[in-house]
Amino acid sequence: MPEATQQPSLSFREKIGDIPGSWAIWAAILAEMSEFAIMFIVYFLAKVHNPELFYDGPTRLSTVAGTANTLIMLTSSFFVIRAVMAMRNNKPKASAQWLWGAVACGVLYLIIKYFEYQWNTSQGLDTETNIFYGVYYYVTFNHFLHVGWGSAAIVWVIYRINTGIYTKDEHEGLINIALYWHMIDLAWITIFPLLYVIR
Repeated sequence: MPEATQQPSLSFREKIGDIPGSWAIWAAILAEMSEFAIMFIVYFLAKVHNPELFYDGPTRLSTVAGTANTLIMLTSSFFVIRAVMAMRNNKPKASAQWLWGAVACGVLYLIIKYFEYQWNTSQGLDTETNIFYGVYYYVTFNHFLHVGWGSAAIVWVIYRINTGIYTKDEHEGLINIALYWHMIDLAWITIFPLLYVIR
């Protein structure tokens, strides 16, 4: 009876397929998503204990600003996807141009959010108004910071593309920032209905 040949063991990565990005960026994304998850838990706990405040709160926010920023974030993610596709097709210049589009979206998001905060303040809505607005400012300002440094990271990737550091065959940094940016987008898609729509 012939001996059964022993198959070489596959690594974890080989078993689950080729995961885009580095393990470090996935660890960072997990940490960031855990942070947002804690914020959402706080939101739901506060809502359970203050249903009236969380029913009335969204009615005083600018749904127009929230909707505009949602469309902007979705558009920025599309630009980032196109940048990755362009790099894979050996079109670094086009990749950088798509990334500049994503940066423009990030800056526009920050500008709209800044003026939204100003408008809220003029309406007498701040962290001291009630617990709903305390949660609103804490969650949205945290996301505001993520958009800011995510946009700065994209500019750094553009620099590395333009200097030839990232190429068709080696552009893991671009993949990493694309993954991180999609996480920021996903967080906003969750934040928008919770704070602006659901009562």
